[in-house]
Amino acid sequence: MHLYDTARRAVVPFEPGAHVTLYTCGITPYDAAHLGHAAVYLTFDILQRRLRDLGHTTSCVRNVTDVDDDILRKARQLGVHYLDLAAEEMARFDADMRALGLLAPHAEPRATSAIPDILTLIGAALELGHAYQSGGAVYFDVSTFERFGRLSGFGRDRMLELAAEHGGNPDDPAKEDPLDFVLWQPSLPDEPSWESRWGPGRPGWHIECSALAMRELGQTIDVHGGGRDLLFPHHECETAQSEAVTGVPFVRHWVHVGLVGLGGTKMSKSLGNLVFVTDLRAEHEPAAIRLALLAHHYRFDWEWTDEALAAAEARLAAWRAAPATPTAAGTADGASGDPALEEVRAALDDDLDTPAALTALDAHAGAGRPVDRAAALLGITL
Repeated sequence: MHLYDTARRAVVPFEPGAHVTLYTCGITPYDAAHLGHAAVYLTFDILQRRLRDLGHTTSCVRNVTDVDDDILRKARQLGVHYLDLAAEEMARFDADMRALGLLAPHAEPRATSAIPDILTLIGAALELGHAYQSGGAVYFDVSTFERFGRLSGFGRDRMLELAAEHGGNPDDPAKEDPLDFVLWQPSLPDEPSWESRWGPGRPGWHIECSALAMRELGQTIDVHGGGRDLLFPHHECETAQSEAVTGVPFVRHWVHVGLVGLGGTKMSKSLGNLVFVTDLRAEHEPAAIRLALLAHHYRFDWEWTDEALAAAEARLAAWRAAPATPTAAGTADGASGDPALEEVRAALDDDLDTPAALTALDAHAGAGRPVDRAAALLGITL
């Protein structure tokens, strides 16, 4: 298998051990899951399916950011408790992901479950000289981590621009450097608060994922990623704080998924230009939604259109019209005598090329050959 690694900026051989650990940044549950979310988790689902098909076992952790600026702001607007809001949206999200046929995560831990782990990690960063206290908060000192910026490859000006866009508050006067990021911060009067050695407060966004990832999967993870918009600052900051404390590589292979657009702009909760999985499920078969997403290569941005679902439904119907694989055909794993399955495997081994896999199945189904086992590897039941 060859897979693009963001850190190396190239498609490289992917040769993990027998057991593969994966961590994908989950949702902040203050609204329903949209197609951009689904595209990310489907990418990790396809990767796991092929790894298991190759004989590996996998553990994929998908966290829940149930305390951060966004969910607290939305709960305040609605006049509800932030954990009640999270519970409602997580129930809807989990139902959507099950409907789309995603493999169940190994764990789906909440940020609020990791406060002791977060406090320990922050304490270690301070003791090692990688963090400082200022203005009632604790900040990570990026000047102490010489590789800061290496994951994204961005220059300082671009990093400052993205930090401002994603809540990094580079103008915070308490910071020694505008790119320093918060590890612990005082809570507002109506926000949740936990006791700490640095005063009551709540964690910053980035430290939550480092604590959860290492608690669930260990200090070095085989595959980590999420949407491309998380590359900076989130994943850059995760890497810095994790490696500064542990002294070992945090991630062996970074996978970032392109953004899904609508009307010329990426889908975003802040912009409100969203297509929700829940709404699509009300009128369309989930398998067709899954196929519509798989028609695009995970690594590139693309635009959603209503025509995409119609095309996916037609494709699904054509595959179902093909004959089923004879029960006695092939070997136990379906490898022998199943050219469609072998072509899908080859496509997935080439940087998870799902568009090529779908095209291969179209050709086999059109020629009257079975495609059911190959479709099953893509998570589609015919």
